[in-house]
Amino acid sequence: MAALKHRRTALERVEKFLSETYFTDCNLRGRLFGDRCPLVSLSCFQTPRRIPYDEAVGQEFRTAKVGDSFGPTWETCWFKVELSIPPAWAGREVHFVWESDGEGMVWRDAQPVQGLTKEGEKTSYILTSSLKETDPHSLTLYVELACNGLFGAGKGSMIAPPDPDRRFTLSKAELVVFNRDVYELLVDLEILLDMAQLLGEENQRSFQALYTANQMVNVCDVMDPSTFPAARDLAAAIFSQRNGESQHTIHAVGHCHIDSAWLWPYEETIRKCARSWVTVVRLMECNPELTFACSQAQQFEWVRSWYPGLYRQIQDFVAKGQFVPVGGTWVEMDGNLPSGESMVRQFLQGQRFFQEQFGRICSEFWLPDTFGYSAQLPQLMRGCGIRRFLTQKLSWNLVNTFPHHTFFWEGIDGSRVLTHFPPGDSYGMHGRVEEMLKTVKNNKDKGRVNHSALLFGFGDGGGGPTQKMLDRMKRMSDTDGLPRVQISTPDRLFSVLEKESSQLCTWVGELFLELHNGTYTTQAQIKKGNRECERILHDVEVLSTLAVARDGAFQYPASQLQRLWRLLLLNQFHDVLPGSCIQLVVEDALQYYAEIRRAGARLQEEAVQSLCRELLQPKAGSTESTLVLNTLPWERTEVISRTGPAGTETLALVTVPSMGYALVREPLLPPQPVAVRKQEDGSIAMENGVIAVCLDMMGHLTSLRLVDSKRESVPDGCYANQFALFDDVPLYWDAWDVMDYHLETRKPVTTLLKPLEITLAGGLRGSASFSLQIGESSTLTQEIILDATCPYLRFLTQVEWKEAHKFLKVEFPVQVRSTNATYEIQFGHLQRPTHWNTSWDWARFEVWAHKWLDLSEHGFGVALLNDCKYGASAHGNVLSLSLLRAPKSPDATADITCHMFTYAAMPHLGSFQDASVIQHAYNLNFPLHTVPASSAQCPAWSAFSVSSPAVVLETVKQAEDRPEAVVVRLYEAHGSTVVAWLQTSLPVKEAMLCDLLERPAAGGRLPLEQRGMRLSFTPFRVLSVLLVLRQ
Repeated sequence: MAALKHRRTALERVEKFLSETYFTDCNLRGRLFGDRCPLVSLSCFQTPRRIPYDEAVGQEFRTAKVGDSFGPTWETCWFKVELSIPPAWAGREVHFVWESDGEGMVWRDAQPVQGLTKEGEKTSYILTSSLKETDPHSLTLYVELACNGLFGAGKGSMIAPPDPDRRFTLSKAELVVFNRDVYELLVDLEILLDMAQLLGEENQRSFQALYTANQMVNVCDVMDPSTFPAARDLAAAIFSQRNGESQHTIHAVGHCHIDSAWLWPYEETIRKCARSWVTVVRLMECNPELTFACSQAQQFEWVRSWYPGLYRQIQDFVAKGQFVPVGGTWVEMDGNLPSGESMVRQFLQGQRFFQEQFGRICSEFWLPDTFGYSAQLPQLMRGCGIRRFLTQKLSWNLVNTFPHHTFFWEGIDGSRVLTHFPPGDSYGMHGRVEEMLKTVKNNKDKGRVNHSALLFGFGDGGGGPTQKMLDRMKRMSDTDGLPRVQISTPDRLFSVLEKESSQLCTWVGELFLELHNGTYTTQAQIKKGNRECERILHDVEVLSTLAVARDGAFQYPASQLQRLWRLLLLNQFHDVLPGSCIQLVVEDALQYYAEIRRAGARLQEEAVQSLCRELLQPKAGSTESTLVLNTLPWERTEVISRTGPAGTETLALVTVPSMGYALVREPLLPPQPVAVRKQEDGSIAMENGVIAVCLDMMGHLTSLRLVDSKRESVPDGCYANQFALFDDVPLYWDAWDVMDYHLETRKPVTTLLKPLEITLAGGLRGSASFSLQIGESSTLTQEIILDATCPYLRFLTQVEWKEAHKFLKVEFPVQVRSTNATYEIQFGHLQRPTHWNTSWDWARFEVWAHKWLDLSEHGFGVALLNDCKYGASAHGNVLSLSLLRAPKSPDATADITCHMFTYAAMPHLGSFQDASVIQHAYNLNFPLHTVPASSAQCPAWSAFSVSSPAVVLETVKQAEDRPEAVVVRLYEAHGSTVVAWLQTSLPVKEAMLCDLLERPAAGGRLPLEQRGMRLSFTPFRVLSVLLVLRQ
């Protein structure tokens, strides 16, 4: 009899036939598993440590049973599982089923064999697909259970701080017969049901799918498996009806985004990688078509060290082209805050690792989950052998919908990379019909490209693809009404997109994420550790390179530097440096910074000892002098603090040559000493011949003048250095987000604890200090410092911060009119509007910068410099620096501590380029080094200098593969086309241009001339030069 034309009852009939909840006594789902059999025995042992298998199996195990709970959070339980498969199950598929709310790993014969995570839909380990008489029937397995879920152990919500006392329950542990024929029929019906529901009532294909599914229910007797083939034939008839030629093709790639640390510590991530990747390896054994894109060299290195057997299997699948390393970086780092050189090292360490381990570098940059993308990235990618980029995070924009999914992205220097955002706006798809339809419907480049990516697999906390995801997509490979779905690789996708790219649009400049702009400020200690350690490693490399060049016996500390760089790069992961991680991770990160500081100080001392050995030996009867080292590529005249013979600190004005040193006995006299005077109204004036400032009793800057031109920076009646406190309660993502509406809650800080007093009376340095109360219980103490000859005023700040959901900023209203402000980014700068004309403008109410931001009109401007801050804004004529936040999730203690940081205000004539704002921001971040020396006479020595102020020599290091060669990296910082001469006193025998991976450029040989090496720059171009030294 024909089916009645009642769509709703037919749909719901099929739904109930598949339901896990209703009618399981008589529907198809209830037949998925056959007989069950309990384990022979189950015993366990618990430890607070994450220990290796060999150690675990030697422990004393006690009896355990299903229903027991284990904990607390972050503990590990090892279970010994003894099982015996009933001989009556001959010919059947047998699974070991394990369900728990912790994350498990099955070990068999001392090797990891299967990850078990209920949240990742992995609850069984296949013992045999068809039990033979010769198969082992009795065996012992071990299950390593982590007392944390896929997303850690948040108390009440996913991103809440972890619940330290959570218990984890073992709810199932048994052997079952798995009915594969029932499973296949269930997948058929699921796909048909989804087609019926999602293709819509106006689509005839929807009804074909519905009536076929309805007919299958009629044909199918769940008690009689012999009826199943007929039902499956009905489904196959639908799935085999092909598409037309114009249909969109989806390139499905297995993926498992694993955050290197987030709601769990680094150590747990090592196990997450193993659990996820061993599962992928098992799937590849059964599905030779499966491909899996895997990023982050650090995670491969972890598995290589901790799970060598698994790693060898991964290497085999990499060789077969199934397990595909992507990304080319050490970790998936934050896209905004790491310095230019840090980003280069992410690629250098990553690409070298992939080359060494797998014989090839990655051809696509892979950063699906990072909170915005610097406009310098395209040039850095291309310098590292990458012309393709994949992400999807801009789909999270809160205000504006990004207009493309496939496009060319052009950086500040003009470099372009082909960029693809999977149009399904996710990196964790499940292979469902709904996702395929969304991918096609949502694609913003219809008619331009007809191919797109779909990344499938559980992600963030690991998990990865499942067999069911693959089986769903097999049925959709070419079925009329659905896009074509093929298991593919990133390379295959991008190769097709490259062929289709003639009609693509270009996006110029940064890919700014209109969300998560609190991550420029959260966890200030991590931000400070990052900036400081970037500086330390820069200085150690410069000084060690010079030491090698001057003294052949000195060994460049290459392996120690690699270890320290890798720690720094790890902390740049996109939930650590942004501050969006739990307290355990913060503690690890701060420990890594402490290690870089400790080891870095030792390496620096060794390099200086070698470089300046004869100057540091005290001579009999000699009076002490001071050796001053400058690691920056320009001459500097600055006030330093040095320890006198009696151990007292004294100030001295010194001049030190570019990237070199000078011996100081008699300090210079300043052309004009700093004058400090207190006025009758309690305000304090300071002047040094370059700038003159006036401060009121509250520490406000009421006047900031250039002495020669008498040009005033602070508008009449306004206060600069004004602290303001804002309510900071986002919609959900606490550590991540600061919302636009926080600006409506501004409260100026007005409670004075200690009025402004002179602390240094002038001469080489003048300063004044004051204290304020901030909010309910926080205090701020500041010393405002003016040095002789210095063009900026420094604000040395200490905050005892105890707030909750408050945001502290400091504001500088300036007498400048401009529609754009300029912000330093990696190896350059960019402009952003100071107005809120359009939604694209106001969505950038809080932005990021590196060492400086500047607001200039023709002929005059004011710059704000800083030594460890990243959040900033410029609206109208007010420059703001974001200082501290106080989120409570996922770390309830975030930022509640004592903070020390420095920022500076620098008024200038002309452009910021001509006024050397860039150089002064470097000077603030890279203090001169002082070492007590003997009084031996010694001429000043300079290793490198550059003829043009537009070009910054950023990096001097030993070449990775050639100990007799040095790599120097320079960039054009002004946004100009310029020729610069690089001069060096090092014994160079040949010079050549190279890329960021230090591979010599074709035809890149540089002649060595009297003036040095001639280098040609276009705006913001980064050049690397390989210098081979004479031995």
